[in-house]
Amino acid sequence: IAINAASMSTQLAGLPFSGPIGGVRVALIDSQWVAFPNHSQVENAVFDMVVAGRVTADDVAIMMVEAGGTEKSFDYYANGAPKVDEVVLAGGLDAAKQYIKESIALQRQLLASVIATRGPITPLKYTPVLDYGDDVWTAVEAVATPLLADAVKIALKADRNAATDAAGNAAVEKLAGSADAPFVGRDKEIKEAVRSLTKKLVRKRIVEDGIRIDGRGPRDLRAVSAEVGVLRTAHGSGLFQRGETQVMNVTTLAMPRMNQMLDTLSPITEKRYIHHYNMAPWANGETGRVGSPKRREIGHGVLAERALLPVVPSQEEFAYALRLVSEVMSSNGSTSMASVCSSSLSLMDAGVPLKAAVAGIAMGLIYAEGKYLSLTDILGAEDAFGDMDFKVAGTADAVTALQLD
Repeated sequence: IAINAASMSTQLAGLPFSGPIGGVRVALIDSQWVAFPNHSQVENAVFDMVVAGRVTADDVAIMMVEAGGTEKSFDYYANGAPKVDEVVLAGGLDAAKQYIKESIALQRQLLASVIATRGPITPLKYTPVLDYGDDVWTAVEAVATPLLADAVKIALKADRNAATDAAGNAAVEKLAGSADAPFVGRDKEIKEAVRSLTKKLVRKRIVEDGIRIDGRGPRDLRAVSAEVGVLRTAHGSGLFQRGETQVMNVTTLAMPRMNQMLDTLSPITEKRYIHHYNMAPWANGETGRVGSPKRREIGHGVLAERALLPVVPSQEEFAYALRLVSEVMSSNGSTSMASVCSSSLSLMDAGVPLKAAVAGIAMGLIYAEGKYLSLTDILGAEDAFGDMDFKVAGTADAVTALQLD
């Protein structure tokens, strides 16, 4: 509902907007997708999903998905409910499209009503601020392409970033580094153009040659390793590494009276399974202040928590409060999914009787020259330069969480 309201208010304000955007929550109940379910309906659902999109000429283009199983998912599976796989999820997305169309139709109806009552909405006047001029782009493309073409082929993240920075600095020096240079005072434009050129070269190599930044093919995985019992004094610990992404998870068990109390608008008043996620700046090769959790830490923690929730035993089956903390040791793409993998290891190391092991991976998408190319196990740069970040977690035969943007 907040998505629909935000879309509506943006139109009423006369802001530049490529919407409207429609949003809907759908829940899988008794093999049927139910739109805008209430709290009691969600409690009895197998799967809960929020979908947002916009209407195109002949369909609904999906922009965002937040989805996950429920605490009762595997109980329903045990009683014969169909497991949520790709086919079931596709059906849920198709069901959501109908309600997105209806939400957008209502927005357009309200907009027309406001215009009829108050008169036309005056578009907000603004002057577009371009990252760089066409003249800068042409010059940067000529100067930096040979250097960047080699830089984007370097597999190691730190080495690649250093080479990219060096190419950018060389372009700035040549184009704006002296009094008689053609673009004096336009350093910022040159740097932005270098970034756009890097993006163009990365995408071109993937689409035309089928070769990614680190030399993998579109469907190839990075090397994976896993270890449990790393911290002997903890109740459970798991270390998971995929490529240059490494996450340590620690499980702590406590008595039920340590369940977290919740004071929210939701009828749920306590929580016994809690997942926290931390990523210090140094995990990404940076310096910075370490303080309270930001949107990224909160969102990644919630996603990993959602992925494990369906397989965690109930309090009647396992009478402990559970707190999991994922510490990102090194990051190069999809630390949230590495958190899912390390969490599953950590819980099993702690002796928690999970209903199944859970793993997660991030998928990407490149659209160029009229065709789509999906990427398995994306790097951080492929997230930044690509068109989609699609994180999916699940057991061997059922999806437990999904996030797409």
